[in-house]
Amino acid sequence: MVRQLAGRAGARVSSALAVAVSRHTALRTLLRIPLPERQVPRVLGVDDFALRRRQRYATILIDAVTRERIDVLPDRRAATLETWLREHPGVEVVCRDSSGAYAEAVRRALPGALQVADRWHLWHNLAEAVRKEVTAHISCWATAGPPPQEGKRSVTTRQRWQQIHDLLDKGVGLLECARRLNLGLNPVKRYARISEPERLVRAPQYRPTLVDPYREHLRRRREQDPAVGATQLLAEIKEQGYTGSMNLLYRYITQGRVEADRPALSPRRLTRYLLTAPDQLKEHQRTLVDALTGACPQMTALAGVIGSFAALLTPAAGNDVRLDSWIAEIKTIDLPHLHTFTCGLGLDRDAVNAALTHPFHNGGTEGVNTKTKLIKRQMYGRAGFALLRHRILLG
Repeated sequence: MVRQLAGRAGARVSSALAVAVSRHTALRTLLRIPLPERQVPRVLGVDDFALRRRQRYATILIDAVTRERIDVLPDRRAATLETWLREHPGVEVVCRDSSGAYAEAVRRALPGALQVADRWHLWHNLAEAVRKEVTAHISCWATAGPPPQEGKRSVTTRQRWQQIHDLLDKGVGLLECARRLNLGLNPVKRYARISEPERLVRAPQYRPTLVDPYREHLRRRREQDPAVGATQLLAEIKEQGYTGSMNLLYRYITQGRVEADRPALSPRRLTRYLLTAPDQLKEHQRTLVDALTGACPQMTALAGVIGSFAALLTPAAGNDVRLDSWIAEIKTIDLPHLHTFTCGLGLDRDAVNAALTHPFHNGGTEGVNTKTKLIKRQMYGRAGFALLRHRILLG
């Protein structure tokens, strides 16, 4: 009981069973339970988890094949993992994320070990790059919705783009541009990468409203009688069950949502559609994706390279060579965020190649981290690392 519930919760359940123990006794009993002896695995899974988010982290080590917990280290420094690996010989394969500290520790302690990157993180990093590309090309694919309105933000975006590119044309460096314009370096880099300001102007995004179910009726009536008034339209849709106000209907009309071919789609949702296997999408979703990705050459190319990279995530011999071809294809396309993604692959290329050609993965470690979060919530920060480690390894 205390093994699963620890101190306070274990003491309360024990009292309900007529076994009177204090929370301190429950914890002492828990800590007396001996930890199981575990053999050093041939395939080791390594990942970090937060003891206190953004401040303190620890490292979990598991057998990546059987998913047994091996050990918990008190931090995520390279020296700590290196010491553990030297004291526990026998590891031949290490599954990890893209952490440079873990890579360096394995490289120093086990120079002959095979390091395998986590395929989930590879896909997640690609998804982030795709979302940025979709957002950058929103002025292309969002033409199926209402045209972007020229508000203050659009004017400021165009003026800032022009200022930065004028300075760049004069030979001013990025850091000096940031200093002169009182901007951060990262925004200046983002503006410098974009060839035209329209790619930075975002189309308006609309939330669902009570008017949406009556949109077809409104569009048909306005086509039949362009001079029909909002008061008349309100009376007509109220007879059909509309429960909203005149103000809501008026805003809906003035924003151009009645004449639009479809409501505006958010970049995040379009990204989700692009990252989903085509056979998992509904027919109208596939039609929508085909229409939006055909808006410009970059979006068409983006949809193609996503599918070819997804095929590489099924481990097979020769995928490392196919990855070379995929990266070469990316370099020929005007997709700067994917260029950044490929540069990140190059920094850890050996581990990426191993992930695409070997069946090992770090999914078991992520599962242990999920269960660790439950243990942390039960403890509510009242206990220290020793108890947390004990409970993780007993699990």
